[in-house]
Amino acid sequence: MLAVICETPGRLIATQRPLPTLADGDVLLRVKRVGVCGTDLHIFSGNQPYLNYPRVMGHELSGIVEQTPSGSHLAVGDTVYVMPYMSCGHCIACRQGKSNCCVNIQVLGVHRDGAFTEYLSVPQSFVHKAEGVSLDQAAMVEFLAIGAHAVRRGNVLSGQRVLVVGAGPIGMAAMIFARLRSATVTALDSRQDRLDFCMQHLGVDGAIALGDDDEQQLAAASDGEAFDVVFDATGNPQAMERGFKFVAHGGTYVLISIVGANITFSDPEFHKRETTLLASRNATTEDFETVLRAMRAGDIPDRALNTHRMTLAEVPSEFSKLLDPARGVVKAIVEC
Repeated sequence: MLAVICETPGRLIATQRPLPTLADGDVLLRVKRVGVCGTDLHIFSGNQPYLNYPRVMGHELSGIVEQTPSGSHLAVGDTVYVMPYMSCGHCIACRQGKSNCCVNIQVLGVHRDGAFTEYLSVPQSFVHKAEGVSLDQAAMVEFLAIGAHAVRRGNVLSGQRVLVVGAGPIGMAAMIFARLRSATVTALDSRQDRLDFCMQHLGVDGAIALGDDDEQQLAAASDGEAFDVVFDATGNPQAMERGFKFVAHGGTYVLISIVGANITFSDPEFHKRETTLLASRNATTEDFETVLRAMRAGDIPDRALNTHRMTLAEVPSEFSKLLDPARGVVKAIVEC
């Protein structure tokens, strides 16, 4: 079978591998679609903190069931999506229903080889029927679930002012689900094309470009009170630190981004505002189901989000182009 391996940062090679050997309880999938995530771009660029090379990337996937274990709830031919966070089920986090931050987590495409391949073996407990959605949609559920999880973590309420800093796919996912909770959403980003996309396709209430007067614009957008909930989806330590000043008194700051750096903040300001600071990592089954309900209801502009496509064979030659801002990539999908 064809597989694409990231040997070292900046180097992708296509190779032939034998079909996976199934462990007890595994399902064999014919991979059909793989969404390209910011994590994949970070792996390719060499700045993903949890990864060792070489690695087969890809954790946003949909596929067709080819083989199942005895007594499985799945059948050959089922269209499925995969929860790519292989949790242990017995650690302190898993016992609390927080499998997204499992102590022993193994994430497809990060800790173990992922979906940039034609066939994949996955424990059946992480494989779910993609009923009522297309293969393309099923491959987008994971990144949208990260946004849904962050919004749930932030406990966004109707009528609240929400600021999302970073208008990449994860930031857009947070905007979508904050809007679905009837919040007033403002986007902040350095790229005008991304802000225009958010206004046109996501229906955000305001879009502000980074610049000398962005703080004045943000103050105007929040009636001088700052924002009830602020989400950071930049992956930039300076932006993450700056975001504290945009949180209203009594507000919440949710860090979706992860960076290989220490984040500092002003303790007097933090205490004065009684800020709630939250990390948001991955997603849970509840968040995936939230996304699927929204997709089936037609509340996700998935066709607009999918801006680029390529085949698996094209990945070694075309992947680096996804890093070019001039191409306007939001979500690229690889067809296997």
